[in-house]
Amino acid sequence: MDHPILSLRHVGLTLEGNAGPVTILRDISLNVKRGETVGLIGPSGSGKSSALMVMGGLERASSGTITAMDHDLTAMGEDALARFRRDHVGVVFQSFHLIPTLTALENVATPLELAGHKDAFDRAEAELERVGLSHRLHHAPSELSGGEQQRVALARAAAPRPDILLADEPTGNLDGPTGEVIMDLLFDLNTRHGATLILVTHAPELAARCGRVVRLQDGRIANDAERAA
Repeated sequence: MDHPILSLRHVGLTLEGNAGPVTILRDISLNVKRGETVGLIGPSGSGKSSALMVMGGLERASSGTITAMDHDLTAMGEDALARFRRDHVGVVFQSFHLIPTLTALENVATPLELAGHKDAFDRAEAELERVGLSHRLHHAPSELSGGEQQRVALARAAAPRPDILLADEPTGNLDGPTGEVIMDLLFDLNTRHGATLILVTHAPELAARCGRVVRLQDGRIANDAERAA
C-alpha cells in the first residue's frame, strides 16, 4: 500500500456548546494517498467541515492522532502547526476571506512574502493569470465579482504549491457556471502540481469528479468508496 500523505487514527472532536459538550467527530480513521482526490459528503451537521479542519490542523482533535507528511499534527504546538500549514497546506473556503484593503495581487503575494519567497509578486501574478485574472491584478475585492474573488482565493491557496489542498464548499456562494469554472481550476491544481485534494461538498456531481468519495453520518464514516475506473 502506498504510504499515506494524510492519516487519521481514531480521531474524535468534542466542542463546548451553550448547553455543554457537543461531540462532532467520532472515531474517524482514514488514510489518504498522495495525489488522491477525495470528496467528503454527508448531510448538514455530519461533521464534514470539522473533519476537514482537523486534517489541516485548523482545529485540534480531542482524541486520536493525525499524521500529515510524517508530521504528527496532534503533537505540534500552535507555531509549528502554523508553519506546517504555511509550507504544505492550501485552504479554500466557501467565504473568500480576502483582505479588503489589499489588491488581488497583494492578497496572493502577501502570504508568500511572509513565508520568505523572494519571487512572491511574480509567483502571485502567474497564479492569477492561470485563473484568468491577469486583467484584475490591481483591483480590490470590493471591485470583483464573487467568482473573481473565489479565483483570487484559489490563486492564494495554489501559489505556495501546497502538497495538500483542502476545499470547504468552494462553490457554495457561486452560481452554477461560475462554480464549474472554480471546480475545473481546483482539479487542474491536482493535475498540474500533484496536490492531494480533499473536497467538502453537498453537490453529488462535484463529489463524483473525485476518485474517492467518503460519506459522513453523525460524525462517523458511513461509507468510503473509490470510483470505478
